Amino acid sequence: MSEDTSTTTTTKVKAKKGKRVVQSGQFHVQATFNNTLVCVSDKNGEVLSSSSAGANGFRGSKKGTAYAAGIAAEKALEAAKKDHGLSSVDVYVKGIGLGRDSAIRAVSAAGIRIDSITDITPIAHGGVRPKGERKP
Repeated sequence: MSEDTSTTTTTKVKAKKGKRVVQSGQFHVQATFNNTLVCVSDKNGEVLSSSSAGANGFRGSKKGTAYAAGIAAEKALEAAKKDHGLSSVDVYVKGIGLGRDSAIRAVSAAGIRIDSITDITPIAHGGVRPKGERKP
């Protein structure tokens, strides 16, 4: 006598999510003295791709160079262009590092149209009034 004790279980297979097609987006550059971070997002701020000088193999003081920033920008733009069909961007630059200009040049070299360039570097204003009594 053989008993059939096998149970069949069904697993739901999720449908593969399609890649979003984004024609225009935003390109954010944060350029510090030690590194350059770049991020490509859509108009709502949802990230499509990102890269940095450190993620591309640059170490130490080489991460803060203009060349490293250009390479990081190329990688992020290449991924966004290939996966999402990006064709034009608004550029937002933050920071005072060496990679500011070369990251913007990499955008035009990648064949992506630049709609606008905005500097969003924060400016120090002395801060808020400190806690405690005023000094005479």
